[in-house]
Amino acid sequence: MFVSKGIHMTFLRALTGACAAALASLGTFIAAAEAQTYPTRSITMIVPFAAGGPTDVVARIVTSHMAQTLGQSIIIENVVGAGGTTATTRAARAANDGYTLITGHMGTHAASVPLYPKLAYHPEKDFEPIALLAGTPILILARKDFPPKDLNEFVAYVKANAEKVNAAHAGVGSVSHVSCELLHSILDIKPVGVPFNGTGPAMNALVGGQVDYMCDQIVNAVPQINAGTIKAYAIATPERNPSLPNVPTTAEAGLPKFQAQAWNAMFAPKGTSPAVVASLNAAAVKALDDETVRKRLLELGSVIPGPAERTPESLAALVKNEIAKWTPVLKPAT
Repeated sequence: MFVSKGIHMTFLRALTGACAAALASLGTFIAAAEAQTYPTRSITMIVPFAAGGPTDVVARIVTSHMAQTLGQSIIIENVVGAGGTTATTRAARAANDGYTLITGHMGTHAASVPLYPKLAYHPEKDFEPIALLAGTPILILARKDFPPKDLNEFVAYVKANAEKVNAAHAGVGSVSHVSCELLHSILDIKPVGVPFNGTGPAMNALVGGQVDYMCDQIVNAVPQINAGTIKAYAIATPERNPSLPNVPTTAEAGLPKFQAQAWNAMFAPKGTSPAVVASLNAAAVKALDDETVRKRLLELGSVIPGPAERTPESLAALVKNEIAKWTPVLKPAT
């Protein structure tokens, strides 16, 4: 039988269209089924720093509640090194099936870009944003017997002794490193930096008097400040924090240019199913609305993000803006 070329092509186009529609429907069906069944086993949450640090604490508080919602355990895996970039690289290369996640922060997902020219991942290209978990204001802290009594004396002292004093941090690119780099650029000094494998070990060294000072997230500092094992000169936010009402702001204490607040957020490897991301986001949002979770975070001085800040889209925008913000500050340090 003779079939014209035009009729043949029309038939092929129709067949192609039908196949495309069928595949799209199949994809929607699979995504819906995946959302209903996920997760079917335990989830690994990579934390890029040592146990006991601020990122670790926030991750444990939030994921403990998320595990109840998801019906599967969430195992925290602390992976240290290179200011958190070792763990973040590992997370970026993990299977994108929703069973390996990472709790990153301003250092791993923004400051790392200008600080590591050969960074093995890109925060915007290699991750699916899930949810912002907490804001964490920065404090200027020192060992309890550090000579300066207030922030004005601190500024004068470190300027006069820049070659002698040292500042602890959790590795190049960590929040403690990045925030103190900002402070040092404002003061125009270059003191000795003392790196540790995490903010927890750095804080232990500060408590032990082995280092002079550090810039740290409030989550890590509140217990030590209240116990009197370290001193706090100021908090780098416009307003005082309810968990530390006696600690002045940097503006009140005489250094208004130093403003810094870190954040913790949850990410999955690029290509993770939108349905899985939606399930994880919903579980994180539910955790942030829980009274017990909120109480624990607020007691540590965290700032809980509002509803509009908890979406994957909002987190993606935050990462983009933070990279743009920190690049000109940190590029000269590389």
